[in-house]
Amino acid sequence: MASHSTIDKLCKSSKLIPLVISLFPIVVLLLSPISAAAAASTHVSDGLKYDLFPEILREEAVARLFELGKASDADGYLERTFLSPASIRAGNLIRTWMEDAGLTTWVDGLGNVHGRVQPPNASKKALLIGSHLDTVIDAGMFDGALGIVSAISAIKVLNATGRLRHLRHPVEVIAFSDEEGVRFQSTFLGSAAIAGVLPVSTLQIPDKSGLTVQNVLKQNLIDTTEANLSLLKYEPESVLGYVEVHIEQGPVLESIGLPLAVVKGIAGQTRLKVTVRGSQGHAGTVPMSMRQDPLVAAAELIVSLESLCKSPQDFISNDGSDGHCNTFSVKSLSGSLVCTVGEISTWPSASNVIPGQVVFTVDIRTIDDIGREAVIYELSNQMHSICDRRSVSCLMERKHDANAVSCDSGLNSQLKSAAYGALKRMTGEDIGDVPVLMSGAGHDAMAMSHLTKVGMLFVRCRGGISHSPEEHVLEDDVWAAGLAIQAFLETNL
Repeated sequence: MASHSTIDKLCKSSKLIPLVISLFPIVVLLLSPISAAAAASTHVSDGLKYDLFPEILREEAVARLFELGKASDADGYLERTFLSPASIRAGNLIRTWMEDAGLTTWVDGLGNVHGRVQPPNASKKALLIGSHLDTVIDAGMFDGALGIVSAISAIKVLNATGRLRHLRHPVEVIAFSDEEGVRFQSTFLGSAAIAGVLPVSTLQIPDKSGLTVQNVLKQNLIDTTEANLSLLKYEPESVLGYVEVHIEQGPVLESIGLPLAVVKGIAGQTRLKVTVRGSQGHAGTVPMSMRQDPLVAAAELIVSLESLCKSPQDFISNDGSDGHCNTFSVKSLSGSLVCTVGEISTWPSASNVIPGQVVFTVDIRTIDDIGREAVIYELSNQMHSICDRRSVSCLMERKHDANAVSCDSGLNSQLKSAAYGALKRMTGEDIGDVPVLMSGAGHDAMAMSHLTKVGMLFVRCRGGISHSPEEHVLEDDVWAAGLAIQAFLETNL
């Protein structure tokens, strides 16, 4: 069990000037003007009549989500990575929909698609609303896309009813080019650039084919260099705040029977790469007692990690009562800590060869940043103990770190009120308190929190399934999300 000295060591150690680039071809659509009367529609619940705009917020929004779901680089499943051909097609669609909603559009130096409205007499501070247009491999069609489509739909309603020009602040919708980090293994490329926290060295990161981020940008006629990358950064004084709508990616909302929740905060995350090296040999000739098998050592390490993350209180001791690191408690850690080994590879990976090397990844997430460091410290101790006992070498590298993010209480209050009002209008009933949840998944809001205050709205997804073609959101829940953002904009801007 770790001593208090372990925790002590941890404590001690521890222009809004858009770059307008002609990336996407402009698609001109001949659309007849949408009048308020034509856009408005009637929904009757318990004898009450409301204008809830289902044609825009539900039917059209759902159709657009399905259309985006067809923009894939793969046959038979959804895959859309940073500035891939499918990403370009998706950006074209999104830009067209933004213009249809009354927004002025452009694409910036990291491939982010922007749509902005600047009402007359509005202040200079803009509300940013966004999510990501990229996907994982074999993805669902709601992750990221729902936040973009819901925001555009809500603004289209305001434009159709003539209320858009009366907003007191500019509103900008951003479809971020990369959040998942699939192509370059570097998350939040798009949002980190806007927040001003993207290292210039990121431009030289290669993908599996050897193309760097900068190479891919140049292929798409974007000349972003280390010298001009900083031009993408928004100034904090030009931004009012950032709001993101996203599927929950978990089962809580479905279990309590509600479509919307407000997000209290986003868990911090560390990604590790563990390399275990042993003695490669013939599977039939090396006695069991003489083996230095890195795969068996890796298996023990993985089981040890599971035990640590299931019951951190059995390995880490600190209740805050001694005055050391009093922001950290094992109790809070136990309630939010999750650890995952998602990739494992062996060399030479033959059935009749004792491996010489094993590499696996570790993903550690919790709302408590100091607690996360304590887990990593304890894992390191266990790793060296196991590897020494098994006479193999071990190396643990940190590949990604993101601190936990707390959502702004003021934005949360406004989003909660908007969600409550939207659900009451839809059902005609008092739905009770809108739940407040933590997010174990990372979102663009994490990067944007370096720029401005952030708020998030979760939307129910079937079975809590995400990053899978089984990902699904009910049409009425898509409707509820759009209606909530519409109400938020009308009430607070």
